[in-house]
Amino acid sequence: MKPISSILIVGGGTAGWLTAAFLAKSLGVASSKTLSISVVESPEIGIIGVGEGSFPSIRGTLAAIGIDEARFVKECNASFKQGIKFVDWVRPKGSAGIDHYFHPFSQPSQRQGGPELLPYWLLGAAGNHTPFAQAATMQKRIADASHAPKRNEDGDFLGPMNYAYHFDASLFAKLLETHAKSLGVQHISATIEQVQLAEDGAIAAVITHTTERLTADLYVDCSGFRARLIGQALGSAFTAVDEVLFVDRALAVQVPYPASDTPISSYTIATAQEAGWIWDIGLQQRRGVGHVYSSRHTDDVRAEQVLRDYLRDHLGPDNAQLTPRMLKLKVGYREVHWIKNCVAIGLSGGFLEPLEASGIGLIETAVYLLSYLFPHDGNTAPVAKLFNSMMKDRYERIVDFVKMHYCISQRKDSQFWLDNTESRSIPESLQEKLAMWRCRPPHRLDFITDLEMYPPSSWQYVLYGMEFKTALHANALAYPRMEEARQEFQMIEQMARRALDNLPTHRALIAQFCARYQQQLLGKQAEA
Repeated sequence: MKPISSILIVGGGTAGWLTAAFLAKSLGVASSKTLSISVVESPEIGIIGVGEGSFPSIRGTLAAIGIDEARFVKECNASFKQGIKFVDWVRPKGSAGIDHYFHPFSQPSQRQGGPELLPYWLLGAAGNHTPFAQAATMQKRIADASHAPKRNEDGDFLGPMNYAYHFDASLFAKLLETHAKSLGVQHISATIEQVQLAEDGAIAAVITHTTERLTADLYVDCSGFRARLIGQALGSAFTAVDEVLFVDRALAVQVPYPASDTPISSYTIATAQEAGWIWDIGLQQRRGVGHVYSSRHTDDVRAEQVLRDYLRDHLGPDNAQLTPRMLKLKVGYREVHWIKNCVAIGLSGGFLEPLEASGIGLIETAVYLLSYLFPHDGNTAPVAKLFNSMMKDRYERIVDFVKMHYCISQRKDSQFWLDNTESRSIPESLQEKLAMWRCRPPHRLDFITDLEMYPPSSWQYVLYGMEFKTALHANALAYPRMEEARQEFQMIEQMARRALDNLPTHRALIAQFCARYQQQLLGKQAEA
């Protein structure tokens, strides 16, 4: 077999340029005399550029490709994300009871030799009204106060709290493009008009609008929902999951801050609505707000009115007049992501709605797999088999996790929420998990680490934030460390108060990062 000496990535945006940068860095393209990477990107096709949330794995990705944190924060209008605040998901707005819960990124506290806190929280050791995320971590108090997850003196991608980022997706793609080029990636500006197949069904070449014939040993399809290679040319089947995850439309707007010193939330705010939910994300100069909804449960006119009502009530009446951008979402994934000499990464491989920011996380997963399993000798078949299996399994697990947010809600105020709790819309795999967790909490043995995007703690935060009932009292004798657990919960509360004094406000930290990057640029200019 012929060793792989050339890679052609079809499509730019976050998927294309992140793939290019990661492969170039991990495969040493800049110093290689035997391997080249090119990105062919159409000047006529824009990127979606709406996704502004990420998962903590993005920090490892940025470190791996060599982008320092201050540069990323400055150039991508980025802010820090400590988790997601879910408003009105348990019960309708105005109902009696707690109106929100928090999914933090930090793990539940557990000292070496100390008890696991979740069972004791279920048994009441933290008090009957303290949410699990607040009882078991410091992060909710820190994020609620609009404080940052780290200090300026902490090292790149390090800090006392676990975190991800919010950022401008278009600016992120531009940064990745610049960085990928510095790593030796070639850029071709052209529109693909035709895909030629070889006799064995592999891709032989792609033909551009100028009739230029581009060839490679390996093709990466980053063409978005069009799936120009993996779908249109190679016919990989698409598995729709719209009978499980109903939302298939989004309306998005950008809202300026009323003042330059407006506090910036360090979490995504996800507010449930009658037929979907609204995201509210704080960047440095603006907020990104969007309504994700199900077209089978409402129409576009009503959906836009729901968004305008939110803008009026939460961001001021002037913002209710902003014109939203409409996006149609193709919710599901390819049965096969890698066929012959073509692998799909990004939206061409699948999309599972933005609720838990899985989009960029799935790009990262695919790039990691492609990089570390890379078939240097050209024998793609065994690698493709493993890649396809792991990606399909990961999509299925994310579907379960996202569906859990909907199906255990107590809301009965609209057909959307009623349909979400119908057993026929809940995957059997999720039903089995929920059945087990009626008498015991989720455990790491319920999950296969290499196939999961979300750790067991994420399932726990959402499950009990949604007020799921797990009855441990029949087995209470298995938990004899109640007093020790009570002391631990009290200590977490005391440490959280001290942490607020030690951590800067979110906006202050961002300003420090931007100033640091400006100093770095001035230093480089002086050296030059």
